[in-house]
Amino acid sequence: MQIEIWSDVVCPWCWIGRRHLELALERFAHREEVSVQWRSFELDPGAPPSRDGAYVDRLAGKYGTTVAQAQQMIDSMTAAGAKVGLDYRFDIARPGNTFDAHRLLHLAHEQGRQEALKDRLFRATFTEGEPISDRSTLTRLAVEVGLAEQQVTEVLAGDRYAAEVRADERRAGELGATGVPFFVIDSRYGIPGAQPPDTLLQVLDQAWADAHPSPVLVPAGDRDAPGCADGTCAV
Repeated sequence: MQIEIWSDVVCPWCWIGRRHLELALERFAHREEVSVQWRSFELDPGAPPSRDGAYVDRLAGKYGTTVAQAQQMIDSMTAAGAKVGLDYRFDIARPGNTFDAHRLLHLAHEQGRQEALKDRLFRATFTEGEPISDRSTLTRLAVEVGLAEQQVTEVLAGDRYAAEVRADERRAGELGATGVPFFVIDSRYGIPGAQPPDTLLQVLDQAWADAHPSPVLVPAGDRDAPGCADGTCAV
């Protein structure tokens, strides 16, 4: 079973969605048969390297709300994160352009370290207040999860994986994903938003059942017809 997840590393609900998926997979009977791949989605492709001002003020401006209403939104996200063990520090968050982060996630995927880098970038953004578009910061974080510094430096210095990022984003549009997180299971089931673990588990079970149908016993003829059973075969 393949799970693809479109997300951005500056999307707070994406981190919660990732954790919800982890909790669902812990109860999924076929966890060992599941592969997860993170796909690129920029919430703001034109974002500058860094933004000035407090997070709450930017949120209020984006949604046209009061600062008090924006703070309520932040409090809600913080509480939702804490419920699943995530520590949000919006007071020190420094989000910016995420294009380079997405390119490094493609590099990490090739080397089997994408999941580790994705988690590290989320934590750096929302708990540690790291400048997530800063290339020296990205290099340090990528090296922490096992990527080779020289490879990371070469990727960031050029345009490698730019086409892959844009391809992911085009695919998101084709799928009708206008927000993230957006989960796709076996290219058949689309799940928008940070759904609860129970909901994700239900879809996982359904997708597995559809891909691995059990034979249906159809009553026909003599049910006592000769056959082999219990390791014996009477003749």
